[in-house]
Amino acid sequence: MMKMALHFSGGMLLILLNACTAPSAVTASGGEIQAQRPVEEYRLGTGDKVRILVFNEPTLSGEFMVNSGGALSLPLIGDVSAAGKTTNSLQGQIEAGLGNGYLREPKVSIDVLSFRPFFILGEVSKPGEYPFSSSLTILNAVATAEGFTYRAEKRFAYIRREGEREERRYKISPDLRIQPGDTIRVGERYF
Repeated sequence: MMKMALHFSGGMLLILLNACTAPSAVTASGGEIQAQRPVEEYRLGTGDKVRILVFNEPTLSGEFMVNSGGALSLPLIGDVSAAGKTTNSLQGQIEAGLGNGYLREPKVSIDVLSFRPFFILGEVSKPGEYPFSSSLTILNAVATAEGFTYRAEKRFAYIRREGEREERRYKISPDLRIQPGDTIRVGERYF
């Protein structure tokens, strides 16, 4: 909510704006809900497919896959490191490479066409590799694998994020997000 106050003083009109924040939400138990952190910009990794458009240069434009070394092999400039970079930082790197003796003021745009897959194993009906889609949650991932088996532990799952050495235990909840390259393991319950 925004409050505005008008003051007239000595022939000058002063407008004061006071931005008020909404009161914090409170849970049923009385604890304050923490604001969710902003969504981090997507970082490329091995297996991602991108479309690179170089303005007025159709022979330099095309679809490229991030290879196992984490690079894109591009015409003229060769291998460009892409793993761990955002599309904006990669765009600047490609523009700099093309501008270094090849093109005058190149303009590049990059779109992610397909994300690297996620993997799900353990107590699901169809374990395996599945294509990632944006806003994928743990429950969506289990549904993609045709649901839990009757032996599945439905309260917790083990996830190894790409780049991590060990899996971690997570409470299964509707808002638990899956990231491209994650390996999910649904354990077996014991009675």
